[in-house]
Amino acid sequence: MARDGRVSITELSRRIGLSKSPTQARLRRLEEVGAIQGYRALLDPIRLGLDHIAFVEVKMTQTREAALAAFNEAVAKIPEIEQAHLIAGNFDYLLKVRTANMRSYRKVLAEKISTLPHVAATSTYVAMQAVKEDTFGNVT
Repeated sequence: MARDGRVSITELSRRIGLSKSPTQARLRRLEEVGAIQGYRALLDPIRLGLDHIAFVEVKMTQTREAALAAFNEAVAKIPEIEQAHLIAGNFDYLLKVRTANMRSYRKVLAEKISTLPHVAATSTYVAMQAVKEDTFGNVT
């Protein structure tokens, strides 16, 4: 299912060696406990004109819980930020930002990322090639 969310119950039942009813019950249970968080289409960002990827290190002015919470809440509202991770190390956050080109990235950096709460400094690394980009599709 992680690789093909559109697989039929019949096919899924065949793959896991159960009949339809137990398969449906397992699916329902996985949805109820939150193990299955939803069903989505995987879009090709390059075909959508979004082939510029930048990774941004963010250093914070402070790392108290209130500052982190304010930053987290603000980051969640920026659609160009695909991923945001709190990091242990020389900086505080690592962001993955996807835009159409360098010009649009610079605008996102200047008008959105740099104005986030408690940001002291940023460093940008532009991806030249995605060597491996997996979704969580390696789970059966």
